[in-house]
Amino acid sequence: MSRSDELKNSAGAANGAAREICPWTGLEPSGEGLTVDNFLTTMFSTVGNALRRTITQPYAEQFGVSVSEWRLLSLVAHAGELPFAELVIQSTSDKALVSRTVRQLEQRGLLQIRAEGSTPRKKLICAVTEAGAALHAQAIPIARQRQAEMICLLSPQEREGLYLALKKLGQHCLAPTADGRDGGPSSYI
Repeated sequence: MSRSDELKNSAGAANGAAREICPWTGLEPSGEGLTVDNFLTTMFSTVGNALRRTITQPYAEQFGVSVSEWRLLSLVAHAGELPFAELVIQSTSDKALVSRTVRQLEQRGLLQIRAEGSTPRKKLICAVTEAGAALHAQAIPIARQRQAEMICLLSPQEREGLYLALKKLGQHCLAPTADGRDGGPSSYI
């Protein structure tokens, strides 16, 4: 079975699932009756893991990098260079994981790390190397194609709705609350 046929078959299964009754339609703010399998966090985690496994992991492995390495390399390659602190923010990953992964990319000659400033707490800058830029240039067309194949399983209306919903949820979660924490349901108050 070709990749295109696999995607069409999974789209057909997804369309059947879409005809199910949405457990969120009449949802009350109390969450009464909402089961764990229908929590946003559960569904995002499940789908996110499946997307990483079926979309990102195959081309990352094809180019000899892990998914984490690819993600950080692509962020830095897109910018040319990024302060380490900004890379942590953009990657939405744990600082320790980003640090380990950046060091691995540096050891492989794909990223270069340099310190700026004369204070004891120097600002670390991550820059893509020539080898890193070359790997990114080879992989990014495949990455874009694989992402587009999955996005195109959705109708234009579904794409727009999903995109806008994800942006809205992301903006809400990242908006600081009155006490300076990231957003959440309590930030409505």
